[in-house]
Amino acid sequence: GCGNSALSHNLHELGYTDVTSIDFSPACIAAMRARYARCPGLRWAVMDIRALAFPDAAFDVVLEKGTLDVLMVEETDPWDVSPQAAAAMHRVLAEVSRVLRPGGCFISITFAQPHFRKPHYAQEAFGWSLRHAACGDGDAAAFHYFLY
Repeated sequence: GCGNSALSHNLHELGYTDVTSIDFSPACIAAMRARYARCPGLRWAVMDIRALAFPDAAFDVVLEKGTLDVLMVEETDPWDVSPQAAAAMHRVLAEVSRVLRPGGCFISITFAQPHFRKPHYAQEAFGWSLRHAACGDGDAAAFHYFLY
């Protein structure tokens, strides 16, 4: 779910020249291809996060920034996630696990606090070690985001 974020381009500018970005919107992907046509290492694909069209073990790193939050947007109680939302989250994370190379790294950036997100990431089936860090400006009243 890259959307129209400049993150892929920013990574390219930092020297990460082999970046694949996906989104379910053909219009979004067409716009991003046109915007960053001068960056040949950036690839864009229309794809559903629940059914990635990549081969097994294709990536060293998978990074998502707020895409998984969409799966929880209709949930009314973050302490009691619906079976449908939990299944959707599991399906996406299973796809992430499948496309990661052994020893690869999944990075998730979200506003979801650890007590809500860790149960999804820390499933034995994925075999992931899990760490997180809170990020923000230090103002206790400000929203923080979390890096997993």
